[in-house]
Amino acid sequence: MLNLTFPHKNLSAAVLLGSTLLFSACGGGNGEEANSGLSGTIQIDGSSTVYPITEAVAEEYRTEAPDVRVTVGVSGSGGGFKKFTRGEIDIVDASRTIKPSEEETAKEHNISYIELPVAYDGLTVVVHPENNWVTEMTTEDLKKIWEPAAQGKIKKWNQIRPEWPDQEIHLYGPGVESGTYDYFTEAVVGESGSSRGDYTASEDDNVLVQGVSTDPNALGFFGFAYYEENQDKLKVVPVDDMDDSNGKGAIAPSLETVKDGSYAPLSRPLFIYVNSKAASTPAVVDFVNFYLESAPELSQEVGYIPLPAEMYKEQQEKFSSFAKAKEAATQK
Repeated sequence: MLNLTFPHKNLSAAVLLGSTLLFSACGGGNGEEANSGLSGTIQIDGSSTVYPITEAVAEEYRTEAPDVRVTVGVSGSGGGFKKFTRGEIDIVDASRTIKPSEEETAKEHNISYIELPVAYDGLTVVVHPENNWVTEMTTEDLKKIWEPAAQGKIKKWNQIRPEWPDQEIHLYGPGVESGTYDYFTEAVVGESGSSRGDYTASEDDNVLVQGVSTDPNALGFFGFAYYEENQDKLKVVPVDDMDDSNGKGAIAPSLETVKDGSYAPLSRPLFIYVNSKAASTPAVVDFVNFYLESAPELSQEVGYIPLPAEMYKEQQEKFSSFAKAKEAATQK
């Protein structure tokens, strides 16, 4: 039986299922008849973590509906939400939930939206393959490295554990506009968006992969898919959740450990948000339906963990009602 409890204390599956406006295949999908005559442009931007899933879906959809132009950008969850809440894009990829300040901006611009979980991810801590001293880390180790007080002070490996070498630590991580950064800092440091600033930051996870894979003293973190794609040149670091009273020890991220909740506290849901006005257009409705139908297979193909089938089904049923209501409203 699948454990649907999210390891992070603020993101339970119950909250996710109860508070999220979800979507459904209302007549859209893979058939030629459903896509005949569809045209237009769908603009998507946001999280680099969610990007591989959305781009994979978009590639498949371009075959299904060749007259619909789907563009997918990468500006981080924060950058994507800035565009989304101003009404500049139709869909935002997000590796975290929308912030209250972003909700306020959306209200100011009369933007309403639907929040859709599409997959699970396990934030992955990595080092260079030549690193032979780090076999696992605790959440306390990670906090000691990344908390704001560490800036300019925690510079060497042996400051984390005395048996580790007297060598500099070179840190790589997502930029402050990234939902991955927000989630990691909340889960590890205890406050979203709060960390040391003296590290190599990028909104592009491929830049982080390149940095860690070429630096024997590097340590970094990013989404699981980027580790999966580059595991021949990276070494994953199992994490021991010191706040977990069950004493499971250090756990590495995998399809199984993210699904069953044992990879804590760095497992999380991934989202897309859809502008409600855009959701009333046939092309966007069809694309979103296609996204949900394709996400179970394509999310796994690009290195993420699909939601349980029953969650996708529930999303389909809820969005069917939502889309019909939007269509009725536009016809008044």
